[in-house]
Amino acid sequence: MNMLQEVNITSKTILLIDDEMNVREIVKFCLQDLAGWNVLTADSPLEGLQSAVRNSPDAIVLDISIRDLASFEFMNKLRNHPETQAIPIVLLSAKARWLDSEILRQYQVAGVIPKPFNPVTLPAEVAKLLGWDFTSLMD
Repeated sequence: MNMLQEVNITSKTILLIDDEMNVREIVKFCLQDLAGWNVLTADSPLEGLQSAVRNSPDAIVLDISIRDLASFEFMNKLRNHPETQAIPIVLLSAKARWLDSEILRQYQVAGVIPKPFNPVTLPAEVAKLLGWDFTSLMD
């Protein structure tokens, strides 16, 4: 087995769902370049659900806001779909304080990363919430 195959075996795939292009680009860059993960992106919950069913990512990073009911509908559909119900979700939120433990339990959320986040530590935070071993490619 050559080195390239070994890297591909251990690589994680993250589905990133965020409607803000600039945030998507920053988060994608951090997760790809600092952690070496494959990152799929979607700019809406509907596109994200289709991508989750099609690609079976290892985890989903979802931007959520208090006014965005589509994110909660997305999480309901995700949890009710046999092919996606077990995919862990990490939320990015500027309103992290309103996400109480009952909401997190109801939607089986692995954890919340408050915005603004530190781009350099973002992959380590995601890995910690998901229980993944993490070594930065920058180390």
